[in-house]
Amino acid sequence: MAYFYFIFTFFMEKKFIKIKILFTIPNFDTAGSGKALLNVAKNLDRKFFEPHIACFHNRGDFFKIVEKSNIPVHIHKTSHEMIPRIKGFMKCLTLAKYFKSLNVDLIHSFHYGPDYSEALAAKIALIPWLYTKKNMNWGGLSKNGWYLRSLLSKHILVQNSDMVKEFFPRLNKLTLVHRGVDLQEFKKSKKNKQLLDKYNLKPENKIILCIANLHPAKGVEVLIESFLMISKKKSNLKLFIVGDNKNEYAEELMHISKNSKYSKNIIFTGKVFDVKKFYSIADLFILPTLSKGRREGSPVSLLEAISSGVSVLASEVSGIKDILNGYNEALFEPGNAIELSKKIKKKLFEKKCSSLDQKIVKHIKNNFDIKIESHKHGEVYKKLLRRN
Repeated sequence: MAYFYFIFTFFMEKKFIKIKILFTIPNFDTAGSGKALLNVAKNLDRKFFEPHIACFHNRGDFFKIVEKSNIPVHIHKTSHEMIPRIKGFMKCLTLAKYFKSLNVDLIHSFHYGPDYSEALAAKIALIPWLYTKKNMNWGGLSKNGWYLRSLLSKHILVQNSDMVKEFFPRLNKLTLVHRGVDLQEFKKSKKNKQLLDKYNLKPENKIILCIANLHPAKGVEVLIESFLMISKKKSNLKLFIVGDNKNEYAEELMHISKNSKYSKNIIFTGKVFDVKKFYSIADLFILPTLSKGRREGSPVSLLEAISSGVSVLASEVSGIKDILNGYNEALFEPGNAIELSKKIKKKLFEKKCSSLDQKIVKHIKNNFDIKIESHKHGEVYKKLLRRN
Protein backbone atom coordinates (compact mmCIF):
# COMPACT_ATOMS: atom_id res chain seq x y z
CA MET A 1 0.00 0.00 0.00
CA ALA A 2 2.85 2.34 0.87
CA TYR A 3 4.39 1.63 -2.55
CA PHE A 4 1.22 2.72 -4.41
CA TYR A 5 0.98 5.83 -2.21
CA PHE A 6 4.58 6.72 -3.11
CA ILE A 7 3.88 6.29 -6.85
CA PHE A 8 0.69 8.38 -6.58
CA THR A 9 2.37 11.25 -4.72
CA PHE A 10 5.36 11.16 -7.07
CA PHE A 11 3.20 11.67 -10.15
CA MET A 12 1.05 14.32 -8.44
CA GLU A 13 4.13 16.30 -7.46
CA LYS A 14 5.55 15.86 -10.95
CA LYS A 15 2.34 17.20 -12.44
CA PHE A 16 2.47 20.42 -10.44
CA ILE A 17 6.19 21.15 -10.75
CA LYS A 18 6.54 24.36 -12.73
CA ILE A 19 7.93 24.13 -16.24
CA LYS A 20 11.25 25.95 -16.27
CA ILE A 21 11.71 27.67 -19.64
CA LEU A 22 14.88 29.34 -20.84
CA PHE A 23 14.19 32.06 -23.42
CA THR A 24 17.29 32.87 -25.46
CA ILE A 25 18.16 35.91 -27.55
CA PRO A 26 21.50 37.45 -28.57
CA ASN A 27 20.78 40.90 -27.12
CA PHE A 28 18.25 43.58 -26.24
CA ASP A 29 19.96 46.31 -28.30
CA THR A 30 16.91 46.57 -30.54
CA ALA A 31 13.59 46.36 -28.74
CA GLY A 32 11.62 44.47 -31.44
CA SER A 33 12.52 40.82 -30.84
CA GLY A 34 13.42 41.50 -27.22
CA LYS A 35 10.06 43.06 -26.49
CA ALA A 36 8.29 40.10 -28.12
CA LEU A 37 10.24 37.71 -25.91
CA LEU A 38 9.59 39.69 -22.72
CA ASN A 39 5.87 40.07 -23.47
CA VAL A 40 5.48 36.30 -23.77
CA ALA A 41 7.61 35.52 -20.70
CA LYS A 42 5.88 38.11 -18.47
CA ASN A 43 2.39 36.97 -19.35
CA LEU A 44 2.88 33.23 -18.87
CA ASP A 45 0.79 31.69 -16.09
CA ARG A 46 3.21 31.54 -13.15
CA LYS A 47 1.24 28.66 -11.61
CA PHE A 48 2.63 26.47 -14.38
CA PHE A 49 5.75 28.23 -15.69
CA GLU A 50 9.04 29.60 -14.41
CA PRO A 51 10.60 31.75 -17.15
CA HIS A 52 14.32 32.52 -17.38
CA ILE A 53 16.18 34.57 -19.99
CA ALA A 54 19.67 34.14 -21.46
CA CYS A 55 21.39 36.80 -23.58
CA PHE A 56 24.95 37.65 -24.61
CA HIS A 57 25.35 40.93 -22.68
CA ASN A 58 23.49 43.53 -20.61
CA ARG A 59 23.80 46.48 -22.99
CA GLY A 60 20.89 48.35 -24.57
CA ASP A 61 18.15 50.55 -23.11
CA PHE A 62 15.59 47.78 -23.22
CA PHE A 63 17.73 45.55 -21.00
CA LYS A 64 16.81 47.85 -18.09
CA ILE A 65 13.15 47.01 -18.69
CA VAL A 66 14.00 43.32 -18.74
CA GLU A 67 15.71 43.62 -15.35
CA LYS A 68 12.61 45.28 -13.87
CA SER A 69 10.49 42.28 -14.86
CA ASN A 70 12.07 40.21 -12.05
CA ILE A 71 12.64 37.34 -14.49
CA PRO A 72 16.07 35.77 -13.84
CA VAL A 73 18.56 36.78 -16.56
CA HIS A 74 21.67 34.76 -17.40
CA ILE A 75 24.43 36.58 -19.28
CA HIS A 76 25.97 33.91 -21.45
CA LYS A 77 26.63 33.47 -25.17
CA THR A 78 24.23 30.76 -26.34
CA SER A 79 25.26 30.52 -29.99
CA HIS A 80 28.51 30.60 -31.95
CA GLU A 81 30.09 30.05 -35.36
CA MET A 82 30.09 26.46 -36.60
CA ILE A 83 33.05 26.87 -38.95
CA PRO A 84 35.51 25.21 -38.59
CA ARG A 85 33.17 22.29 -37.88
CA ILE A 86 35.20 20.42 -35.26
CA LYS A 87 35.83 23.59 -33.26
CA GLY A 88 32.15 24.50 -33.57
CA PHE A 89 31.06 21.06 -32.33
CA MET A 90 33.41 21.29 -29.32
CA LYS A 91 31.84 24.64 -28.42
CA CYS A 92 28.43 22.96 -28.62
CA LEU A 93 29.58 20.39 -26.05
CA THR A 94 30.58 23.21 -23.69
CA LEU A 95 27.29 25.01 -24.27
CA ALA A 96 25.37 21.77 -23.64
CA LYS A 97 27.02 21.52 -20.20
CA TYR A 98 25.95 25.08 -19.47
CA PHE A 99 22.34 24.34 -20.44
CA LYS A 100 22.42 21.27 -18.20
CA SER A 101 23.68 23.36 -15.27
CA LEU A 102 20.61 25.63 -15.52
CA ASN A 103 18.31 22.61 -15.01
CA VAL A 104 15.70 23.86 -17.48
CA ASP A 105 12.89 21.80 -19.00
CA LEU A 106 12.68 23.62 -22.30
CA ILE A 107 14.65 26.14 -24.37
CA HIS A 108 12.82 28.63 -26.58
CA SER A 109 14.99 30.61 -28.99
CA PHE A 110 14.06 34.11 -30.14
CA HIS A 111 17.27 34.36 -32.16
CA TYR A 112 16.38 36.22 -35.36
CA GLY A 113 18.99 34.49 -37.56
CA PRO A 114 19.62 30.98 -38.94
CA ASP A 115 22.01 29.87 -36.16
CA TYR A 116 21.78 26.15 -35.34
CA SER A 117 24.60 25.83 -32.79
CA GLU A 118 22.19 26.47 -29.90
CA ALA A 119 19.80 23.82 -31.22
CA LEU A 120 22.64 21.29 -31.51
CA ALA A 121 23.86 22.04 -27.97
CA ALA A 122 20.32 21.56 -26.61
CA LYS A 123 20.08 18.28 -28.52
CA ILE A 124 23.31 17.07 -26.90
CA ALA A 125 21.99 18.14 -23.50
CA LEU A 126 18.72 16.24 -24.18
CA ILE A 127 16.68 19.40 -23.57
CA PRO A 128 13.71 20.04 -25.92
CA TRP A 129 14.45 23.10 -28.06
CA LEU A 130 12.04 25.18 -30.12
CA TYR A 131 12.26 28.46 -31.97
CA THR A 132 10.05 31.23 -33.25
CA LYS A 133 10.36 32.07 -36.95
CA LYS A 134 9.96 35.82 -36.88
CA ASN A 135 10.92 36.94 -40.37
CA MET A 136 10.44 36.02 -44.01
CA ASN A 137 14.13 35.28 -44.66
CA TRP A 138 15.04 31.80 -45.83
CA GLY A 139 16.94 31.51 -49.11
CA GLY A 140 20.45 32.42 -50.18
CA LEU A 141 23.43 31.70 -47.95
CA SER A 142 21.22 31.24 -44.88
CA LYS A 143 19.10 28.43 -46.36
CA ASN A 144 21.15 25.54 -44.91
CA GLY A 145 21.21 27.23 -41.51
CA TRP A 146 17.42 27.52 -41.42
CA TYR A 147 17.09 23.92 -42.61
CA LEU A 148 19.36 22.57 -39.84
CA ARG A 149 17.74 24.82 -37.25
CA SER A 150 14.35 23.41 -38.19
CA LEU A 151 15.58 19.82 -38.36
CA LEU A 152 17.06 19.98 -34.84
CA SER A 153 14.03 21.69 -33.30
CA LYS A 154 11.38 19.93 -31.28
CA HIS A 155 8.80 22.44 -32.46
CA ILE A 156 8.55 25.66 -34.48
CA LEU A 157 6.30 28.65 -33.85
CA VAL A 158 5.48 30.81 -36.87
CA GLN A 159 3.98 34.28 -36.87
CA ASN A 160 2.02 34.41 -40.11
CA SER A 161 0.25 32.06 -42.48
CA ASP A 162 2.60 32.71 -45.42
CA MET A 163 5.46 31.23 -43.40
CA VAL A 164 3.55 27.95 -43.23
CA LYS A 165 2.96 27.91 -47.00
CA GLU A 166 6.43 29.03 -48.07
CA PHE A 167 8.78 27.44 -45.53
CA PHE A 168 7.02 24.51 -43.83
CA PRO A 169 4.29 23.16 -46.15
CA ARG A 170 4.73 19.54 -45.05
CA LEU A 171 5.95 19.95 -41.48
CA ASN A 172 3.68 18.84 -38.63
CA LYS A 173 5.74 20.12 -35.67
CA LEU A 174 4.40 23.60 -36.27
CA THR A 175 2.07 26.08 -34.54
CA LEU A 176 0.89 29.43 -35.89
CA VAL A 177 0.90 32.04 -33.11
CA HIS A 178 0.33 35.66 -34.07
CA ARG A 179 2.12 38.42 -32.21
CA GLY A 180 0.15 40.15 -29.49
CA VAL A 181 -0.04 43.68 -28.11
CA ASP A 182 -0.32 44.77 -24.49
CA LEU A 183 -3.76 46.40 -24.47
CA GLN A 184 -3.07 48.01 -21.10
CA GLU A 185 0.10 49.69 -22.31
CA PHE A 186 -1.09 50.73 -25.77
CA LYS A 187 -4.42 52.51 -25.67
CA LYS A 188 -5.92 55.80 -26.81
CA SER A 189 -4.47 58.72 -24.86
CA LYS A 190 -4.25 62.51 -24.89
CA LYS A 191 -1.82 64.11 -27.31
CA ASN A 192 1.64 64.34 -25.77
CA LYS A 193 2.16 68.05 -25.03
CA GLN A 194 5.93 67.71 -24.95
CA LEU A 195 5.96 66.52 -28.56
CA LEU A 196 3.41 69.13 -29.67
CA ASP A 197 5.65 71.87 -28.24
CA LYS A 198 8.92 70.35 -29.46
CA TYR A 199 7.79 70.20 -33.08
CA ASN A 200 5.56 73.30 -32.92
CA LEU A 201 2.49 71.34 -34.00
CA LYS A 202 -0.78 73.20 -34.48
CA PRO A 203 -4.37 71.88 -34.11
CA GLU A 204 -4.81 72.12 -37.88
CA ASN A 205 -1.84 69.83 -38.58
CA LYS A 206 -2.57 66.28 -39.72
CA ILE A 207 0.13 63.91 -38.50
CA ILE A 208 1.19 60.85 -40.49
CA LEU A 209 3.42 58.44 -38.59
CA CYS A 210 5.70 55.62 -39.68
CA ILE A 211 7.63 53.60 -37.10
CA ALA A 212 10.00 51.10 -38.66
CA ASN A 213 13.49 49.72 -38.78
CA LEU A 214 14.78 51.83 -41.68
CA HIS A 215 15.71 49.13 -44.16
CA PRO A 216 15.07 49.16 -47.96
CA ALA A 217 12.42 46.45 -47.56
CA LYS A 218 10.28 48.87 -45.54
CA GLY A 219 9.50 50.99 -48.62
CA VAL A 220 9.56 54.31 -46.77
CA GLU A 221 10.52 56.10 -50.00
CA VAL A 222 7.07 55.13 -51.34
CA LEU A 223 5.45 56.81 -48.34
CA ILE A 224 7.54 59.95 -48.86
CA GLU A 225 6.57 60.03 -52.55
CA SER A 226 2.87 59.78 -51.64
CA PHE A 227 3.26 62.44 -48.96
CA LEU A 228 4.83 64.87 -51.43
CA MET A 229 1.97 64.28 -53.91
CA ILE A 230 -0.65 65.18 -51.32
CA SER A 231 1.32 68.10 -49.83
CA LYS A 232 0.88 70.06 -53.08
CA LYS A 233 -2.77 70.59 -52.10
CA LYS A 234 -2.68 69.88 -48.34
CA SER A 235 0.12 71.92 -46.77
CA ASN A 236 -0.99 71.17 -43.20
CA LEU A 237 0.40 67.62 -43.33
CA LYS A 238 3.37 66.46 -41.25
CA LEU A 239 5.20 63.18 -41.72
CA PHE A 240 7.09 61.66 -38.78
CA ILE A 241 9.50 58.84 -39.58
CA VAL A 242 10.61 57.12 -36.39
CA GLY A 243 13.55 54.73 -36.58
CA ASP A 244 17.32 54.51 -36.46
CA ASN A 245 18.60 56.86 -39.17
CA LYS A 246 22.29 55.96 -38.88
CA ASN A 247 22.48 53.88 -42.03
CA GLU A 248 22.84 54.31 -45.80
CA TYR A 249 19.15 53.74 -46.59
CA ALA A 250 18.06 56.33 -44.02
CA GLU A 251 20.54 58.81 -45.47
CA GLU A 252 19.00 58.31 -48.92
CA LEU A 253 15.54 58.97 -47.50
CA MET A 254 16.72 62.13 -45.77
CA HIS A 255 18.38 63.27 -48.99
CA ILE A 256 15.09 62.83 -50.91
CA SER A 257 13.22 64.77 -48.24
CA LYS A 258 15.79 67.55 -47.99
CA ASN A 259 15.63 68.22 -51.73
CA SER A 260 11.85 68.49 -51.76
CA LYS A 261 9.73 71.62 -51.44
CA TYR A 262 8.14 70.27 -48.26
CA SER A 263 11.29 69.16 -46.44
CA LYS A 264 10.28 71.05 -43.28
CA ASN A 265 7.16 68.89 -43.01
CA ILE A 266 9.11 65.60 -42.99
CA ILE A 267 10.68 64.85 -39.61
CA PHE A 268 13.20 62.07 -39.01
CA THR A 269 13.30 61.52 -35.25
CA GLY A 270 16.01 58.86 -35.16
CA LYS A 271 15.74 55.88 -32.86
CA VAL A 272 13.12 56.37 -30.11
CA PHE A 273 12.84 54.17 -27.05
CA ASP A 274 9.32 55.13 -25.94
CA VAL A 275 7.10 55.23 -29.04
CA LYS A 276 3.76 55.52 -27.19
CA LYS A 277 3.89 59.32 -27.18
CA PHE A 278 4.15 59.37 -30.98
CA TYR A 279 1.02 57.26 -31.33
CA SER A 280 -0.78 59.85 -29.18
CA ILE A 281 -0.18 62.67 -31.69
CA ALA A 282 -0.73 60.64 -34.88
CA ASP A 283 -3.81 60.88 -37.08
CA LEU A 284 -2.67 58.11 -39.40
CA PHE A 285 -0.08 55.33 -39.10
CA ILE A 286 1.38 53.87 -42.32
CA LEU A 287 3.52 50.77 -42.84
CA PRO A 288 4.62 50.76 -46.53
CA THR A 289 6.61 47.47 -46.62
CA LEU A 290 7.54 46.20 -50.08
CA SER A 291 6.59 42.76 -51.40
CA LYS A 292 10.18 41.73 -52.15
CA GLY A 293 13.00 41.14 -49.69
CA ARG A 294 12.36 40.60 -45.99
CA ARG A 295 8.67 41.58 -45.97
CA GLU A 296 7.05 41.27 -42.50
CA GLY A 297 6.83 38.57 -39.87
CA SER A 298 4.14 40.08 -37.67
CA PRO A 299 4.72 43.85 -37.32
CA VAL A 300 4.06 44.84 -33.73
CA SER A 301 4.14 48.57 -34.54
CA LEU A 302 0.96 48.08 -36.58
CA LEU A 303 -0.72 46.35 -33.63
CA GLU A 304 0.41 49.08 -31.24
CA ALA A 305 -0.89 51.84 -33.50
CA ILE A 306 -4.33 50.23 -33.85
CA SER A 307 -4.55 49.51 -30.14
CA SER A 308 -3.64 53.16 -29.50
CA GLY A 309 -6.66 54.26 -31.54
CA VAL A 310 -4.75 55.45 -34.61
CA SER A 311 -6.13 54.95 -38.12
CA VAL A 312 -3.85 52.70 -40.19
CA LEU A 313 -2.85 51.93 -43.75
CA ALA A 314 -0.44 49.14 -44.63
CA SER A 315 0.83 47.36 -47.72
CA GLU A 316 -0.65 44.00 -48.58
CA VAL A 317 2.31 41.76 -47.73
CA SER A 318 3.02 38.75 -45.51
CA GLY A 319 2.32 39.37 -41.84
CA ILE A 320 0.27 42.50 -42.46
CA LYS A 321 -2.34 40.48 -44.38
CA ASP A 322 -2.86 38.26 -41.31
CA ILE A 323 -3.41 41.27 -39.05
CA LEU A 324 -5.76 43.16 -41.39
CA ASN A 325 -7.48 40.08 -42.80
CA GLY A 326 -10.93 41.11 -44.06
CA TYR A 327 -10.17 44.85 -43.93
CA ASN A 328 -9.03 45.50 -47.50
CA GLU A 329 -9.78 49.22 -47.29
CA ALA A 330 -6.81 49.55 -44.93
CA LEU A 331 -4.48 47.77 -47.38
CA PHE A 332 -2.72 49.04 -50.49
CA GLU A 333 -0.59 47.49 -53.22
CA PRO A 334 3.10 47.38 -52.16
CA GLY A 335 5.13 50.07 -53.89
CA ASN A 336 2.08 51.86 -55.35
CA ALA A 337 2.55 55.50 -54.30
CA ILE A 338 -0.50 56.70 -56.26
CA GLU A 339 -2.88 54.25 -54.60
CA LEU A 340 -1.40 55.07 -51.21
CA SER A 341 -1.85 58.82 -51.75
CA LYS A 342 -5.52 58.29 -52.61
CA LYS A 343 -6.07 56.20 -49.49
CA ILE A 344 -4.29 58.76 -47.32
CA LYS A 345 -6.64 61.49 -48.57
CA LYS A 346 -9.65 59.29 -47.88
CA LYS A 347 -8.46 58.41 -44.38
CA LEU A 348 -7.55 61.91 -43.30
CA PHE A 349 -10.28 63.93 -44.93
CA GLU A 350 -13.37 61.67 -45.05
CA LYS A 351 -15.09 61.08 -41.71
CA LYS A 352 -16.91 57.95 -42.88
CA CYS A 353 -13.69 55.96 -42.33
CA SER A 354 -14.13 56.11 -38.54
CA SER A 355 -16.54 53.14 -38.42
CA LEU A 356 -13.96 50.95 -40.19
CA ASP A 357 -11.29 52.07 -37.70
CA GLN A 358 -13.52 51.02 -34.80
CA LYS A 359 -14.06 47.58 -36.33
CA ILE A 360 -10.31 47.11 -36.77
CA VAL A 361 -9.65 48.09 -33.15
CA LYS A 362 -12.22 45.55 -31.97
CA HIS A 363 -10.67 42.92 -34.25
CA ILE A 364 -7.21 43.50 -32.74
CA LYS A 365 -8.49 43.41 -29.15
CA ASN A 366 -10.32 40.14 -29.79
CA ASN A 367 -7.53 38.35 -31.66
CA PHE A 368 -4.15 39.96 -30.97
CA ASP A 369 -4.08 40.53 -27.22
CA ILE A 370 -0.69 39.63 -25.69
CA LYS A 371 -2.54 37.37 -23.23
CA ILE A 372 -3.82 35.28 -26.13
CA GLU A 373 -0.28 34.99 -27.53
CA SER A 374 1.18 33.94 -24.17
CA HIS A 375 -1.61 31.43 -23.55
CA LYS A 376 -0.95 29.78 -26.91
CA HIS A 377 2.75 29.58 -26.07
CA GLY A 378 1.88 27.94 -22.76
CA GLU A 379 -0.26 25.34 -24.49
CA VAL A 380 2.62 24.47 -26.82
CA TYR A 381 5.05 24.10 -23.90
CA LYS A 382 2.68 21.81 -22.00
CA LYS A 383 2.05 19.69 -25.07
CA LEU A 384 5.76 19.25 -25.78
CA LEU A 385 6.36 18.11 -22.19
CA ARG A 386 3.06 16.23 -22.02
CA ARG A 387 1.82 18.32 -19.09
CA ASN A 388 -1.91 19.08 -18.75
